[in-house]
Amino acid sequence: MSTVELSRSALANERLHALIPGGAHTYAKGDDQYPEAMAPVISHGRGAQVWDVDGNRYLEYGSGLRSVSLGHAHPGVTEAVRRELDRGSNFVRPSIIEVRAAERFLSTVPTADMVKFAKNGSDVTTAAVRLARAATGRPLVAICRDHPFFSTDDWFIGSTVLCSGVPKAVSELTVSFPYGDLPATEELLSAHEGRIACLILEPATQREPPPGYLAGLRSLADRYGCVLIFDEMITGFRWSEAGAQSLYGVVPDLSTFGKALGNGFAVSALAGKRELMEQGGLRGRGERVFLLSTTHGAETHSLAAAMAVQQTYVEEAITARLHALGQRLADGVRQVAAEAGVGDHVVVRGRPSNLVFATLDEQLRPSQQYRTLFLRQLLTGGVIGPSFVVSSAFTHADIDHTVDVVAEACVVYRKALDAGDPGPWLGGRPVRPVFSR
Repeated sequence: MSTVELSRSALANERLHALIPGGAHTYAKGDDQYPEAMAPVISHGRGAQVWDVDGNRYLEYGSGLRSVSLGHAHPGVTEAVRRELDRGSNFVRPSIIEVRAAERFLSTVPTADMVKFAKNGSDVTTAAVRLARAATGRPLVAICRDHPFFSTDDWFIGSTVLCSGVPKAVSELTVSFPYGDLPATEELLSAHEGRIACLILEPATQREPPPGYLAGLRSLADRYGCVLIFDEMITGFRWSEAGAQSLYGVVPDLSTFGKALGNGFAVSALAGKRELMEQGGLRGRGERVFLLSTTHGAETHSLAAAMAVQQTYVEEAITARLHALGQRLADGVRQVAAEAGVGDHVVVRGRPSNLVFATLDEQLRPSQQYRTLFLRQLLTGGVIGPSFVVSSAFTHADIDHTVDVVAEACVVYRKALDAGDPGPWLGGRPVRPVFSR
């Protein structure tokens, strides 16, 4: 079985696990997400490429868990950051860049009246939930059960299989509804009438919202007096620089942005209607909400990165480029999968700017074993592909090379299907889902 030389990565992984729980600071980056002995440790990246500590070069899909949508070390972003570094990064009072960053964000996302910045998505989704509870006086949070992740905080983690450490009383305050099903959501709101503070969901993921769905949620939230929250961590910028709310024409009460906002720099945003947001300020009426208070939330160079990202998206039509690159990739992968006789087993899904893939077994069931086989073949061909999410730094040649690698992987996939056993091609234990006991 062909492989790549990863001896230095193996040693680095041992050091990571000895010092850092899980060997990574994000579970989705854990080495259990990759085939055994094939989890490279990254040295550096530029554009759409990364190099590991062994000197191997890869095309990187997933782009820093979707955060680096312009490519690594994008010159416009790094130059904006560099200008701020010599000016200081944090002060005892707000910096003037906070005003400029807020003005820039609200001109990019005009459906919001106010914005507050933080460092990661969990900060702002939790702030949104707290604000909704305060505004409504209600205890329950309704999350979309079909969406994989909202926060590291107890109100969400308590609803997952990895709920150890979360009091049952907290877990019981979170209920769920299915995506795309308005009657089921109304049934939930009716069953808990007067107790649900908010509906929180990603406006779109692997499939487009059914016609009228988001507008229907807006109507349900208004009718039942709860806050509608859009988690735009992924859809923000990848669907439109103004978010999915702009693309689909439905305005939530609150929305959260992150990931692509800083092109890898740590910045997130909570945005929304003034009457809600002002409850976390100094000029609102009634009891004040302790909304967000983060020492590093307004770090100057991260805000400079965010402004540069927004400028680049608008000036260079980045969302359209992501869509075109993704479409080229999806078309190519579907073609070579069909030619290898695995078109029903290697399945590309999602909006072209945010592609994922499914690996299905002989009975067309999702399979971690076949995912392991597929990932192993991609890595051997110089492609890191936990998803097929592109950055704008990809070229047509990069996409075409990826399709060639996928074609070779599909030949192996067909052999495993014919044998009825992918085991000989795994090289060790299968990869694991992030949320597994």
